[in-house]
Amino acid sequence: MGLFSFIKEAGEKLFGGKEVEQAAAASAPNIAELNQKAGDAIKTYIEKQNLGLSGLGVTFDGATGKVTLSGNAPSEEAAEKAGLAAGNVASVSDVDNNLQYPAGTASQFHDVVSGDTLSAISKKYYGDANKYNVIFEANKPMLSDPNKIYPGQKLRIPAL
Repeated sequence: MGLFSFIKEAGEKLFGGKEVEQAAAASAPNIAELNQKAGDAIKTYIEKQNLGLSGLGVTFDGATGKVTLSGNAPSEEAAEKAGLAAGNVASVSDVDNNLQYPAGTASQFHDVVSGDTLSAISKKYYGDANKYNVIFEANKPMLSDPNKIYPGQKLRIPAL
């Protein structure tokens, strides 16, 4: 799928991102251990999304904020959701999504800004504010409520 950029300060706070960055800057001997713990936390978070992934591998580089995903996804949608789940974690700035999946229809992505609502995003991409539920469903279970999106979050906009 390639490399996607995210806002590093936005997202789920799964681990001490500043701790990993500081250890990397200080060349601490435990940087590999901290990166491993962060990668494991991200992997657990992705697996909780129940996307049907197999052989999921997650590595994290605290110095750059980059996550690399490997393994297999049952669909392009599942691969995209896994990449979004990883990227919408605090301290992650880039996701190199190398998940393999069967060919399908490509989606678009939207970076949420202050004042955005799913209805407004739906109007922008589909020309109909009432199709917000399509976007909400495409981003479940990362979204639990259509009214709870935040600036810096990246959303999947599926083709209709």
